[in-house]
Amino acid sequence: MIDFTNLDALKQKLDSYRPLSPEIVFNLHEDLVLRWTYHSNAIEGNTLTLKETKVALEGITVGGKTIREHFEAINHREAIFFVEDLVKKREPLSEWQIKSIHQLILKNIDDKNAGVYRKTNVIISGADHVPPDALCVESEMQGFIRWYRAKGPSLHPVERSARVHADFVKIHPFVDGNGRTSRLLMNLELMKSGFPPVVLPVERRLEYYEALDLAHTKNNYEPFLRLVSTIVESGFKPYWHVLRVTL
Repeated sequence: MIDFTNLDALKQKLDSYRPLSPEIVFNLHEDLVLRWTYHSNAIEGNTLTLKETKVALEGITVGGKTIREHFEAINHREAIFFVEDLVKKREPLSEWQIKSIHQLILKNIDDKNAGVYRKTNVIISGADHVPPDALCVESEMQGFIRWYRAKGPSLHPVERSARVHADFVKIHPFVDGNGRTSRLLMNLELMKSGFPPVVLPVERRLEYYEALDLAHTKNNYEPFLRLVSTIVESGFKPYWHVLRVTL
């Protein structure tokens, strides 16, 4: 069992400083959107560097990079804004929300498949796990939402966010964009519970993939939960920096 006591204490400490000043919120948000977009896209093979991602988000074309890579950056930022709106509404997770997030991820890249469950079978490159048959995707997603509404509320927010990520990506309901969508869903759950959103560093991609595959093939979620707990803890660091808090 993972002990979340330390993360709860960090959240309690951050809560004691809330509400944060508009200047601090703006500064943290700008930094977060850039890092979240860069790392999540880089995990999926986007070759824009952090600085190039910043330029692309400012509307400037980066030479030698594909239009798709530019759209991936712009789309991801829009998806973050949408997730932030969902947090304010505090509604339980739904298939409509998931499809809407995915639609933004693939906008102007693959409009035909944006927000549409896959009609073909897929193989995840390098993974032992084989996603369910395309004919089962609809029912698997309905089962996923039922699980979320029945069991989700009883889980610690960090565990719930990790399970949402892992179980969604296990179904792999879309042709493309499942990874980005799953990380957005994970942060949606964290933010709804008052935790800072997290950035999964591209440098931990191998550990990330291995932990997910273990969860999917052996039903062993512990390594993935540990990884998520670690990056949740890291998610507090920018706050401590701008607030000048020493732990």
